[in-house]
Amino acid sequence: MTPQLRERIAELLKTIYGDATLLPRVEALIDQANIPPRSASAQEGPILIAYGDHVQAEGMKPLQALRHFARKYLKGLIDSVHLLPFYPYTSDDGFSVVDYMAVDPALGTWEDVQTIGQDFRLMFDLVLNHVSAGSAWFQAFLRGEAPYDQYFVTASPEDDLSAVVRPRTHPLLTPFETASGVRHVWTTFSTDQVDLNYAYPPVLLDMLKVLLDYVRLGADYVRLDAIAYLWKTIETPCIHLPQTHAVVQLMRAVLDAAAPWVKLITETNVPHHENITYFGDGLREAQMVYNFALPPLLLHSLLVGSAEALSAWAEGLQTPHRAARFFNFTASHDGIGVRPVSDILTPAQQQALIDHVLTRGGQVSYKANSDGSRSAYELNITYFDALAQADEPLETSVERFITSQAVMLALDGVAGIYLPSLFGASNWQEGFQQTGRARTLNRQKFRLDDLAVQLQTPGTRAQQVFSRYTLLLRQHAHIRAFQGDEPQRVLHLHPSVFALQRGPFLALHNLSAQSLVLDLPVGQVCYDLLSDSVCQDIVRLRSYQTAWFKVGMPI
Repeated sequence: MTPQLRERIAELLKTIYGDATLLPRVEALIDQANIPPRSASAQEGPILIAYGDHVQAEGMKPLQALRHFARKYLKGLIDSVHLLPFYPYTSDDGFSVVDYMAVDPALGTWEDVQTIGQDFRLMFDLVLNHVSAGSAWFQAFLRGEAPYDQYFVTASPEDDLSAVVRPRTHPLLTPFETASGVRHVWTTFSTDQVDLNYAYPPVLLDMLKVLLDYVRLGADYVRLDAIAYLWKTIETPCIHLPQTHAVVQLMRAVLDAAAPWVKLITETNVPHHENITYFGDGLREAQMVYNFALPPLLLHSLLVGSAEALSAWAEGLQTPHRAARFFNFTASHDGIGVRPVSDILTPAQQQALIDHVLTRGGQVSYKANSDGSRSAYELNITYFDALAQADEPLETSVERFITSQAVMLALDGVAGIYLPSLFGASNWQEGFQQTGRARTLNRQKFRLDDLAVQLQTPGTRAQQVFSRYTLLLRQHAHIRAFQGDEPQRVLHLHPSVFALQRGPFLALHNLSAQSLVLDLPVGQVCYDLLSDSVCQDIVRLRSYQTAWFKVGMPI
């Protein structure tokens, strides 16, 4: 470790705990990690987001089936695979972790995880705000065993918790019978997800060890789940506290010392101006931040046929350093966040999104407010169904959806593609009826043999979406400006067109149902990689058409 990193870690420990007495123990964790060096990639291609059991096949463990699918259909088109929590769990489809260092045997083994890593870089989840109430740590807490009797955040029902920002509607504190009587434990997300007490230093040391172990086992990216709520101080909002940012910065410093090629990505489903604070100065906090405003803002733009709000927002997209990147996505295992656009879309525009999603068979999840009211937290629906209109031809729905994905891929940053989006998945109503959980609508599992049939049958929704999607990905792989750190410039060519210029490439996206004729602003021959056509001076765009132009000679 360099003297500069050692000093940085010491200062961060002082910020968190008031002194740096943990420094020798942090240094020991780094020294003992035994992480073999790996090379960092100069360019970053799209990342597939998938559950370990998203793809299933007879005679294979689910992780093996996922690898088979990714190798057969996506090799050369995506760069990495984000494996959503694959650890033993008790609820929330993996996010209520029982054992951080085990692979759920129903999914496979560590060898199966690492085998996927032979073809793709890997992202692991560090679910660090909470653990399962069924975990060994919490069971030891219930028995009053040291040191675990201090591992969880507790409070009194009499404490003033009115300022706490809530992402859910259930009570914040859950009573548990322990060896020393009833204790009220902080449960931000559910009664089965008990919040860890980072004010107790051994908790932080344990999680730093888990972080380093994940890297040793193959993670090139580590996603910090629900990081915004990490630190609790009574009579504060308990979100984005200085200690939380300091913990992220500490993890960054530890990785800079042990594995500088690994990138941290923060997951904070909050208003955009709060979300981007996790970049810090661009060099000492998260390298990547989920671009949570994109999914609802893009949905709004395509439903109203206007690019104006999207273009205005994109013009202001900046990171504090070119080494920091947005993680652009439209769909994920969670819903489409409403809070991220609370300062971008008007209340009426937000309500229009809610109303539309309900007409499309979706659900709305709510959060509790400090005044006792509730407000929409996320929209639970597949992105394809959210964009589609009733009684329109399938081809129109496909065009609109593919345009949404093209916008995501063209934006400056790294693209995250949720596996069901590759097929234009519908709301999984059967699963929702089974679980009663709104998020299940967008968490359908797929049989490998069924997918093969659908993808080979002309005219099916899966075939139409997948063939168009893979065309985008093939061309995206050839456009170095899309995968590197080439700055973007937003162009205002028409109110309905979202236009970006990135180096020698011009990306035009017609967000409306109208055919348009536009003047090209470059004064040179332009070659459209998606339609294999050439134009100059003007371009004609069909409804919901995307054109990715190389300015000048074809590549």
